[in-house]
Amino acid sequence: MDVEQVRRVLDALDGRGVRSWVAGGWGVDALVGRQTRAHRDLDLAIDADDEAAALEVLSHPRLGYAVETDWRPTRVELGAPGGGWVDLHPVRFDADGHGRQADLDGGWFDYPATALTTGTIAGREVRCLSVRQQLLFHEGYELRDVDHHDLALLRSLVPFGCEPLNVVPMLPGMTRPPYPSAERLDLVENIHGQAVADPYRWLEDPADPRTVSWRQAQEGLLAAARETWPGQEWFRARLAGLLACGAVTAPVWRGDRPFFTRRAAGQEHAVLLTVDPDGQERVLVDPVALDPAGTTTLDHWVPSPEGDLLAYAVSAGGLEESDLYVMETATGHVVDGPIDRSRFTSLAWLPDGKAFWFTRQLDPNLVPVDEREYHSRVWLHQVGADAATDVMVFGDGGAMIDRYEVSLSPDGRWLQIESRAGTASVNDVWLADLTADAPGAATFEPVQKGVDASTRLAFARPDGPLSDRVYVRTDQDAPRGRLCVTTAEDLGAGNWRTLVPEDPDAVLHDYAILDGPELERPLLLVVRTRHAIGEITVHDLTTGERVGEVPLPGLGTVGDRFDHRISSRSGSGHEIWFSYTDFATPEQVYHYDATTGRTTLWAAAPGEIELPPVRVRQVGYPSKDGTEVRMFVLDDGTDPGPRPTVLYGYGGFDIALTPSFDPFVLAWVTAGGRYAIANLRGGSENGQAWHRAGMLESKQNVFDDFHAAADFLVAEGLTTADRLGIYGGSNGGLLVGAALTQHPEKYAAVVCSAPLLDMVRYERFGKGALWTVEYGSAADPEQFGWLHAYSPYHRVRAADTGTDYPATLFTVFDGDTRVDPLHARKLAAALQHATAGERPILLRDETGVGHGQRAVSRQIGVAVDRLAFLAGRLASSVPFDRPGSA
Repeated sequence: MDVEQVRRVLDALDGRGVRSWVAGGWGVDALVGRQTRAHRDLDLAIDADDEAAALEVLSHPRLGYAVETDWRPTRVELGAPGGGWVDLHPVRFDADGHGRQADLDGGWFDYPATALTTGTIAGREVRCLSVRQQLLFHEGYELRDVDHHDLALLRSLVPFGCEPLNVVPMLPGMTRPPYPSAERLDLVENIHGQAVADPYRWLEDPADPRTVSWRQAQEGLLAAARETWPGQEWFRARLAGLLACGAVTAPVWRGDRPFFTRRAAGQEHAVLLTVDPDGQERVLVDPVALDPAGTTTLDHWVPSPEGDLLAYAVSAGGLEESDLYVMETATGHVVDGPIDRSRFTSLAWLPDGKAFWFTRQLDPNLVPVDEREYHSRVWLHQVGADAATDVMVFGDGGAMIDRYEVSLSPDGRWLQIESRAGTASVNDVWLADLTADAPGAATFEPVQKGVDASTRLAFARPDGPLSDRVYVRTDQDAPRGRLCVTTAEDLGAGNWRTLVPEDPDAVLHDYAILDGPELERPLLLVVRTRHAIGEITVHDLTTGERVGEVPLPGLGTVGDRFDHRISSRSGSGHEIWFSYTDFATPEQVYHYDATTGRTTLWAAAPGEIELPPVRVRQVGYPSKDGTEVRMFVLDDGTDPGPRPTVLYGYGGFDIALTPSFDPFVLAWVTAGGRYAIANLRGGSENGQAWHRAGMLESKQNVFDDFHAAADFLVAEGLTTADRLGIYGGSNGGLLVGAALTQHPEKYAAVVCSAPLLDMVRYERFGKGALWTVEYGSAADPEQFGWLHAYSPYHRVRAADTGTDYPATLFTVFDGDTRVDPLHARKLAAALQHATAGERPILLRDETGVGHGQRAVSRQIGVAVDRLAFLAGRLASSVPFDRPGSA
């Protein structure tokens, strides 16, 4: 092609969404190759007819965009006047420097190691194809002064940046991504004497035409960027393979009938099953049978005391706005429901199964519009009756954010209600004696009220050997938890006798009582986590003395990550069931028999998969204030040197990050990366004191712990700053949002999912008001100061400061009723405006899903984008870079 044709090529490529490329000249398939991709280079070239055309390509301002070839030789037909086309050739280098160029006919053109030249760009040594050496392979072509062209041309090009294996990190002076226009309002409010700017307030409204247009433009920007991300199909295959393990949960027993969920390989959602008296399994609730589109989820379920009825809640579209139903277990017939406003309901059956107490929100017509997501109450519902006739039994006149949990003693006498403000860790405990009042007219007396502690009562079964006991699990005067005993006549805290004292190094989560006649003595099993690792110890039920431990399969998590539940039969018994998982083991269910002291596998993960090698280390590091913080570090156990690394954290709401099987993590490790999980303050890894050290006025500790984790990974030679990415979701999205705005220089890439980012206005949207007990409220002057100090949206630096923010991918979901996607929209717009660098700020806005559960295919979809984005930004040496890899 001549110069004019090359100009048309540039225009055509630009119009096709091509975003980055390298040029070649007449007879020279790579006039200037891209710098090395570490061990396996992959360059692109564009053929041109003569030196003038080649130089036109090299000097064109659109250089710095990325190319769209799927790493295969591609001919781009121009369709311009006079026809014309462009060939895009991949070039690979092996570790010895030998290069191979893929031709359109399926052949290869080989370059020896002498074709490589080295140089320095932006302080980093890189390799490229030498122009002089290439010319030796092509007859009849001369280029004047080629010696100085080698690196000079490469410096002027730098189309992909200089990080090894990085597909699109751009350097200063290159072309910025074409960010959608976003109006900046001159909106400044005075809040408690502080001027607070909010230029993107209009992005809070999804129906605003400007927001609609802006979101559509962001979709286009994301689609173009996605074309440059490496290994998407490789990651998709690996994730699908790992998720084929399926899932199974520990059984909930009603007599001899177990209820449990299981997802087999190929299923989009887990199904709820039971086992009939004849030993046959039977499906009770299959979300896909209810909704073939896969957007319906099973949110909650509770069998009746005899197991003849099942209450279950489902919701659609990720909204988590559950409808409650009642099913006849033997027939599968639905005999009640739907009962709406049953989100996250707590439910307790009456002994005869004819009614239940449950939590439900007030009729929205009875509360202000902006409070309809709140105002929960406890109701008594008769099975089969119109829910409009339900009787409110607790919560009348309660605060907007009060929430309740309801339970009934084994003998049906004592109705217990725990109340808490929002997501607070402390609770009040109320008790009603149903021998004195009817179920719908119970009189409640406080057992614990206004105490800075979390407490739960459990009554011994009436026919047991210690039938007068009431067990009290509490963190009052014991931040890591203790188990006490008392009687129904002496429920005051002053009468509690400690049965299992607080362990100074382990957190108490759950317990089970085994007092069947098969045992020599009644036993107590206690579940704890010690430095985030689960354990079950065996104690004498009478004295609390430790007498042994339950053998576990490994160092992992016992039960669910949130409540660590172990399951036993109702009534007397000698056995328990519990789920177990670790970083390399899919969740499976084990059975422990106290008569033999043996633990055996009860239900394996349904699917057989090939597990990749993974090495797990737990390390400690000092935070900014000297506090010791622990962190899990995972890799494949081969190269101890620096690797592309993802740092993950949460740090909030008294939630611990314990070992679990995560295909996302394993896919990254299999690709050659390293993955770190930091047990930050704000979680429950070290008890309630650890939680409180990372909430309210101490929230900055969480961010400091995270920054210190990043510094540790770099200082220990596990990664480098330009190969370190961070990832977090929900409260963890706030974490990484704070990280990237406080220290943008520490991180190369960020994945920020379903995040809270405008902490000045967060409590106005979604379920934000529930979280004021964790973060604070902007309505309070002092608490506003805490929030405004770290609010990521308000910490974005002015555009004229020259701040180069990390490459960032926001992932949000339009069905998210917990954290409104507006947070990500506002920070994305602010960063796109402010960043001085060329690293992209992208928004992935997904429909039909929400904050929590989703179909497996939707899990894979978002995980592929997160992984491929990180791989591209962090220079991940992934297997798909090898010739012949899938």
